[in-house]
Amino acid sequence: MSASIKDVAKLAGVSVATVSRALSGGPVSAALRVRVEEAAAACGYRPNLSARRLRSQHSRTVGLIVSDIRNPFFTAVSRAVEDVAYQAGMRVILCNTDEDPAKEAMYLRLMQEERVGGVILAATREGGTTQTLAGLGFPVVLIDRAGDGGCDAVQLDNHGASGMLVRHLLEQGYRRIGGLFGNTSTTGAERCAGFLAAMRAAGLEGEARFVAPSQEAAQAELGGWLASGRAPEALLASNGLLLLGALRAVRAAGMRLPDDLALAGFDNDSWTELAGPGLTVIEQPVLDIGQSAMQMLLERLRQPERPARKVVLSGRLVARASSLRGGSA
Repeated sequence: MSASIKDVAKLAGVSVATVSRALSGGPVSAALRVRVEEAAAACGYRPNLSARRLRSQHSRTVGLIVSDIRNPFFTAVSRAVEDVAYQAGMRVILCNTDEDPAKEAMYLRLMQEERVGGVILAATREGGTTQTLAGLGFPVVLIDRAGDGGCDAVQLDNHGASGMLVRHLLEQGYRRIGGLFGNTSTTGAERCAGFLAAMRAAGLEGEARFVAPSQEAAQAELGGWLASGRAPEALLASNGLLLLGALRAVRAAGMRLPDDLALAGFDNDSWTELAGPGLTVIEQPVLDIGQSAMQMLLERLRQPERPARKVVLSGRLVARASSLRGGSA
């Protein structure tokens, strides 16, 4: 016979109402919450989450839907979201779309079925519009990807960050600069726009190529580019996976950084400091992005009628030997 909430209350020495508040993330002290949770574990008590959701207007659960959990950027953002959610007594359901609009739509339907309080979403191009997100029955905060202004959003200044990388490469004396950009999201498009604008401002033409946002696609594209004899002297990769694929293509071609090709990109993942001579990157404020998104969702739950807000954060240039003249290894 399974334990009841009364059994938990008796073991913890509190009322049934207190047990209910503690297990649902209600207003109790941290010490009391721990005591109730330990009593529930000792009894083997499992709350009926479905019944609880039906009794409440929204649950104490939120959804986090990312485009590629293999990307360390989204891993770090997910951790930051979970930290803030836990402190607020909320649970997080994590889903991965692989940049597939059909999977994205399926997971949004799942969130409706689970009666979540809200969703933080790294949307595909199709999924970030007000028309797509309207009528879901819960608020959405967009991360990393731009929407059309109908939802709260947190993202990097993609245009400005690309320009920062281009200006760094120009200062090092590079003029033939190319770029690899992801083809499934607004992020890749915005970073490409910043790249081309910075090149035009210098009176130069930049060659931009769009690829699937994976290291395999980047390696194949750059490998062919390098073999063509028309490769640039410096390359910008628009995310960490593309940067890794580009590095593999350089190594497969037997080339050295930066003597044969200067390389720079996005995301200060731990491997970028150790790879080759060290890779020049834009460091994104990943913790701030995740924490801000979850805090904005909590604010939206408290104030459903407030106007949509967009937070744009700045990146930081981390210059390493892969793009510095005389920095080969």
